[in-house]
Amino acid sequence: MAVPEDLAFDPWDPAFLADPYPAYAELRARGRVHYFEPTNQWLVPHHADVSALLRDRRLGRTYLHRFTHEEFGRTPPPPEHEPFHTLNDHGMLDLEPPDHTRIRRLVSKAFTPRTVERLKPYVERLAGELVDGLVEAGGGDLLRDVAEPLPVAVIAEMLGIPEADRGPLRPWSADICGMYELNPSQEAAAKAVRASVEFSDYLRELIAERRKEPGDDLISGLIAAHDEDDRLTEQEMISTCVLLLNAGHEATVNATVNGWWALFRNPDQLAALRADHSLIPSAVEELMRYDTPLQLFERWVLDEIEIDGTVIPRGAEIAMLFGSANHDPAVFADPARLDLTRRDNPHISFSAGIHYCIGAPLARIELAASMGALLKKAPNLTLTEDPKRKPNFVIRGLEGLVVEA
Repeated sequence: MAVPEDLAFDPWDPAFLADPYPAYAELRARGRVHYFEPTNQWLVPHHADVSALLRDRRLGRTYLHRFTHEEFGRTPPPPEHEPFHTLNDHGMLDLEPPDHTRIRRLVSKAFTPRTVERLKPYVERLAGELVDGLVEAGGGDLLRDVAEPLPVAVIAEMLGIPEADRGPLRPWSADICGMYELNPSQEAAAKAVRASVEFSDYLRELIAERRKEPGDDLISGLIAAHDEDDRLTEQEMISTCVLLLNAGHEATVNATVNGWWALFRNPDQLAALRADHSLIPSAVEELMRYDTPLQLFERWVLDEIEIDGTVIPRGAEIAMLFGSANHDPAVFADPARLDLTRRDNPHISFSAGIHYCIGAPLARIELAASMGALLKKAPNLTLTEDPKRKPNFVIRGLEGLVVEA
């Protein structure tokens, strides 16, 4: 079934980007799978289907472990995009077993519950300092002053990137992530390629330094594993570091500002949260569900599948609509309502299956820390102007969020 022409699903339309959820409701009502010609993808809007497909091994983040581009009926990427694809295709997010299993097992040692819990005091202290700065200034841009610096500093600290070198990390990440949008422009591709080259060159130098002088950081740990029994190539090391930096803060940054924008638009819920800080854990989950920072996640069809009588052939691409799944009334009571006390909340904002977000526990700590610090130190935080939405669909965020503290 193709997306009906009268349906307001248009991921390039500012009105849709401002509020895609009514279009998702129409999409769910009209069926379980829809072919979307502009991106040559099959859209899947229901929670049950998205959840099942994330665990279905007939789908994959890549197909190159089984097929060439030609065998899969796909055109190879342009040669000028090669630096981006080399970087992207060697990270565990875009790998399948056995390579995915090998890299994830290694990286997961840095994200054990004990390791992440040990980071909590550092995260809370840093969140407090950032909010102190916002309050002393009488306000500012919540995105620039709190939401961005916190997760970037945390993941850079874990990796062992010196403080003086952290300035370009966010711009590099934003440019690389531009390639994850639907049908990226030539300009976006050129930016992603340039950032991929610069980021990779920087990490190659840092890895060389850590080889000479290892530290107590993740890069040194990856080098040790690489040098001991060749479990990681240098390219896999570089791609893993970039993935951790990009994924380690993009979702957290956008979840923070999307969340506070939602709270300002729902003053009764904000008042309840200010009155009872014990709601923070459930508030984090509900805000991740309510305005999902990653709206769409793609998979290649490696072996033919069928959804509700529609056969989707090998070589096709599935686009799982996380934002729609998180508003599915079959799973969430009154999904359009923000309810910070929601207990039954199986949102899929962190994905599922073997590609479940390895940094989810750390993201939850960061989101709770910044929320707690803002509630405690800026109890009268107010919005001074309506924010502008970024012109992106897949990674959903704001240009900024200007507040008075």
